[in-house]
Amino acid sequence: MENVLSASLISNAVQMLLVTLAMLAFVNLVALVLIYAERKVCAHFQCRLGPMRVGWHGVLQPVADAVKLLFKESPIPAGADKLLFIAAPFIPLSATFAVLAFIPWPVPVEIANLNTGVIFIAAISSLGVLGLLLAGWSSNNKYSLLGAIRTGAQLISYELTAALAVMVIVMLSGTLNLQEVVLSQEHGWWIWRGHLPAFVAFILFTIAATAECNRTPFDLAEGESELTAGFHTEYAGMKFAVFFLAEFLNMFVFSALSATFFFGGWLPFNIAGLDTLNQLMAIIPGAVWFLGKTSLLIFLMMWFRWTFPRLRIDQMMQLEWKVLLPIGLVNIAVAAIVAVNNCYFFP
Repeated sequence: MENVLSASLISNAVQMLLVTLAMLAFVNLVALVLIYAERKVCAHFQCRLGPMRVGWHGVLQPVADAVKLLFKESPIPAGADKLLFIAAPFIPLSATFAVLAFIPWPVPVEIANLNTGVIFIAAISSLGVLGLLLAGWSSNNKYSLLGAIRTGAQLISYELTAALAVMVIVMLSGTLNLQEVVLSQEHGWWIWRGHLPAFVAFILFTIAATAECNRTPFDLAEGESELTAGFHTEYAGMKFAVFFLAEFLNMFVFSALSATFFFGGWLPFNIAGLDTLNQLMAIIPGAVWFLGKTSLLIFLMMWFRWTFPRLRIDQMMQLEWKVLLPIGLVNIAVAAIVAVNNCYFFP
């Protein structure tokens, strides 16, 4: 009995190690691809080419940047809290990494699944702001502290709108399980099947996700013209790279969640009654559908960055508390009426 138990523990430990290594490889690959895509999208929006010299069309430029940051000096400022200064960058990365494990993929690929997955993701993703606050406070720099205070106010505020938007889909699908949210869209994605409340929820979630990722026009925490670089002013080398990595991973995570809630996740495009079209769409693997939807939503966030000017801090807070939050509250009431009248609840 003891031998069987020992073998089971070893097997579970090896399995967890392999899954962790696979996730680390995936995370690094996503970061490299998104950094390259960001530069190319920016370049084409500005009618230029972007990186072209390191590798074919500059594809190895992110690798060169990573190598440079790996060997770059990372000093700790005088008067800083050394322990918190070093630990701060890893808190938002750890929170994002934990959320990534619960994003629903096609069943053979899924890593973790919870009946209360929506609540878990909302709770864990909220921890990332603690790392940014600690980074600003522990740096012993007034610009870093001001950037951290702005970050805390922004992220905590826009989490409310994101939660209200997600609750619309929870009501329509009747479940907190992310896999079941995907399966509830088997006969049509919620973006149109949920009528106006689902579409409004998608708009609200997209705006809130852009703010949660500290992306322009909501990058007040890193306002270069006001705060040097905000909460990570004193960071360099790999500590700065970890913040950078967490930002791009957040963009992937929020886009993947948007695809899950509003666009059917890994499910193909289906229209009830058009069986031939549905069969053709089903030929494409679920992972391709999921990554394709996520990529389009990431491009949308990049589009925002290179299109809209940065808001003032008062405008950003007024947008949340006076515009988005009231719309979200009205929308969730309308969604409740739509869900009850149409009996959308997932069995």
